Amino acid sequence: LLNSDESAEIIAAFEEAGFHVYSEIRKGNVNAREYALRKVMQIDSLVASGVSPQNISVVGTSKGGYIAQYVATLVDADLNYVFVASFQESDISSVSEIRWSGRVLNIYEKSDPFGVSAIARTHLSMSRIKEYQDYELNTGMGHGFLFKENTGWIEPAIAWAKEGARQN
Repeated sequence: LLNSDESAEIIAAFEEAGFHVYSEIRKGNVNAREYALRKVMQIDSLVASGVSPQNISVVGTSKGGYIAQYVATLVDADLNYVFVASFQESDISSVSEIRWSGRVLNIYEKSDPFGVSAIARTHLSMSRIKEYQDYELNTGMGHGFLFKENTGWIEPAIAWAKEGARQN
C-alpha cells in the first residue's frame, strides 16, 4: 500500500499535468468488483453532470489496477484506463468475468510477477476495446517500481490520458 507521502507525490504529478484528481486510498482488503461499483457510480455522476467520457481516465496500480479493470468491465462509456502492475496470465481463468472497454494502457515491469502483456485479455474484450497498448518497463525493481513517484510509469499514464482527451 502507498503511504500518504507516496500517494501525495503521485497525485501531485497528475495535478501538475493539468488533471483534476479524485483519489481514495483503500482501507483494508476490499472486494475489487464491489469497490469498482462505487467508482462506476462516481463516474456516472461525472458524465451526468456533463463531463465527456473521453475526459475521464481511471488509473489503478496493483490491486487498484484490478479495481480499475472491473470499472472498465462495468462502466458503459469509452473512458481512458491505465492498469499498472495488475495483470498475470492466470487472470484469464481466475478473473474471467473481466471484459475491458474504452482505451486501455497496460503498464508493467519486466521483473514484476505482475509483469506481463495483457494482450490475451484484449482477445476476450475485442468488441468493447477502442484502443490497447502495452508499456513495458525494465527497472529491475520488481513490484516496488510503482510505490513512489516514478516517471517510468507516471509519464506514460499522463500521456495516455491526455491523448484520450484530445480525441474528444
